[in-house]
Amino acid sequence: MLEHIELFFKSIFIDNMVFATFLGMCSYLAVSKKVSTAVGLGAAVIFVLAVTVPLNWLLDQYILRDGALSWLGPEYADYDLSFLSFILFIATIATMVQLVEIVVEKFSPSLYNSLGIFLPLIAVNCAILGGSLFMQARDIQTLGLAFNYGISSGIGWFLAILAIAAIREKIRYSNVPAPLRGLGITFIITGLMAIGFMSFGGMLTGGDEEATTPPAQQAEITPEIEEEKEATVAMVEITNEKEK
Repeated sequence: MLEHIELFFKSIFIDNMVFATFLGMCSYLAVSKKVSTAVGLGAAVIFVLAVTVPLNWLLDQYILRDGALSWLGPEYADYDLSFLSFILFIATIATMVQLVEIVVEKFSPSLYNSLGIFLPLIAVNCAILGGSLFMQARDIQTLGLAFNYGISSGIGWFLAILAIAAIREKIRYSNVPAPLRGLGITFIITGLMAIGFMSFGGMLTGGDEEATTPPAQQAEITPEIEEEKEATVAMVEITNEKEK
């Protein structure tokens, strides 16, 4: 349970897709002009990550890894299909994005029209593919952790685009210098938010560090140190007497 909680908060705040690795920046900048549009795209990203990361975990565990095909028989244990990772991951992502596009177009035509070309472009959003590749690189052990990682990474991306959309709506009424209006001030705000999110890095590393030296070793070292101190004090006293 603790492992799930740690992964959840770490993926949202510390390893945020936008502010830590700067993935998915194209749609992050283009669809963050209105909060309503940002919420729709963020929800779609959460859904796609929550589905594709566990599915790609299963593909990685039972098909792609070196020796993953051993469940088919001992003669398949030496096969390594890891070179197909990108193809299968992208195929899974494209399938889920197509499903999301159909659902959004059916139940929310206004949101579908406002998202425009960026909804189908979720299939090539580097944040979506990055979630599956990070899952593979970090060697997540269970399907439950993979599902947790997918949802938490999506929530992190959702919070990032929601925050910048809210700021960009308010900043329209601010006196921004002409050369910085538009993407200029957006990049500056994004950089400042990324610095702010870096402060969350101490969430999971706080606490006093325990002494690395075992007590038994400390007991052996202490008398030696005391003897050295006494010898040093004696040398200083002898030197002072000679000077007098």
